Amino acid sequence: NQSGQGTGNGTGANGGGNNPNNNGGGLISTPPDVNQNLIDAEAAYKKNSYGEARYAVQQAMLGVELEIGNKVLKSLPESVAGLSKEAEADQVTSTGWGWAGLTIHREYSTRDKEFRITVANNSVWMAGVNAYLASGGYAQQTNGEQNWKQTKLKGYRAIIEFSQGSGYKLSVPLGQSSLVVFEGVSFASETEMMKAAETFNLDGIKKELGEQ
Repeated sequence: NQSGQGTGNGTGANGGGNNPNNNGGGLISTPPDVNQNLIDAEAAYKKNSYGEARYAVQQAMLGVELEIGNKVLKSLPESVAGLSKEAEADQVTSTGWGWAGLTIHREYSTRDKEFRITVANNSVWMAGVNAYLASGGYAQQTNGEQNWKQTKLKGYRAIIEFSQGSGYKLSVPLGQSSLVVFEGVSFASETEMMKAAETFNLDGIKKELGEQ
């Protein structure tokens, strides 16, 4: 499943009707044609149609991001910790605004156990995690219940959190703007969670994203 710019729940001509829709195949998800949009952008620019040129460049960027996102998705393992991937949950989304919102998501699960990976180019998430890592923010407790701490995954500094309600969450910054978030539900221990996360090729993901 891949998508470009998100759309809201519109209330079009039939939005207020009472008849439920029970037919139709939905929208076809087709990534923008990068080369064609670059050609269109150049043609529009030469005609001083800067609005059209800007739109075409944005569409080209969106196409590039979706292509990169799908490459990353295909590089992820088919199974993790005995859990098979949920193919229908695979997702690549992008806003098309210069790496401001590329998100790659995959889920692995059985009836009572789940593991999720999200690769995101999200400045808000990155700022929060990097602030904690840089300042030593998540101060370690010497007594009481510890539900978060700094750790390392394959040489990358990371933060691991635990909640009785949602399980484990491991956040790993990659480079300047990308972040990998692993979530594990019904994992028996921190060790088991870390071992599952080690299945992933972080260096490969970082390289595909063009991070330094």
